[in-house]
Amino acid sequence: MTPPANSKFSGASLLLGPKLRGLLRPKLRIWDTSRFEALSRVPLLSAKRHRWNDLKRSRFIYSAAAQPGETLTLHRHRIPLLNTSSHRRQFSAMASATNFFEFKALDATDKEVPLSEFKGKVVLVVNTASKCGFTYQYKNLESVYQEIKKEYPNDFTVIGFPCNQFGGQEPGTNEEIQNFCSLDQKVTFPVFGKINVNGDDAHPLYKWLKHEKPGLLGLERVKWNFEKFLIGRDGKVVDRWASTTEPEKFQSKIIEEIKKPAPAS
Repeated sequence: MTPPANSKFSGASLLLGPKLRGLLRPKLRIWDTSRFEALSRVPLLSAKRHRWNDLKRSRFIYSAAAQPGETLTLHRHRIPLLNTSSHRRQFSAMASATNFFEFKALDATDKEVPLSEFKGKVVLVVNTASKCGFTYQYKNLESVYQEIKKEYPNDFTVIGFPCNQFGGQEPGTNEEIQNFCSLDQKVTFPVFGKINVNGDDAHPLYKWLKHEKPGLLGLERVKWNFEKFLIGRDGKVVDRWASTTEPEKFQSKIIEEIKKPAPAS
């Protein structure tokens, strides 16, 4: 089925400059893509599904490349729009949450724990792993936790969320992770059950954390194990630090948040 004549899909013009369009127009129309399917690294729509409704629900990125002396080749990459039902559910859940203490998470025994149990405290949230180059930071986190607890025993906690998404560096079961944390690393702060922090199946808490405090260049994605999010007494995200930033370097920031007056109930 041919797209409407005046549509933005009516020629190979999307994301291409006028000179490139002139080279490609005699040879190729954008909906004639079957012969380029093997060349693209991104799966294309099959011929049976290649209908105008599919085009209307998708965005495409085109790239052109050729070796010297060869004919210029167009590659088409299909990118689904974000307004799919799964994304709508994701952002709907995020929109309904206004602070950290409204979420729930499973502990290491798969028991659901409302994070409202920590309401009024300053919380440092960390995605952890047992076989990572940053695993030594368990001891740094424990040291900061104990040091702050001496002066502010009821005002601060660290919460670890094990994650296996980065290099498969947290392959163990929840029980194995708990044993490693308590016996090997001597951790006393809570370490919850294993979760995902990126992707469509990321825990709703992490979807919200990343949305509230994007990282470098506005990118929300967690880059690696042991990224840290600091939550204030009011449940809002205060700051975010990369894996390479050890907790001692922002201990003063934690204390600064603890000294702020608790929000009215």
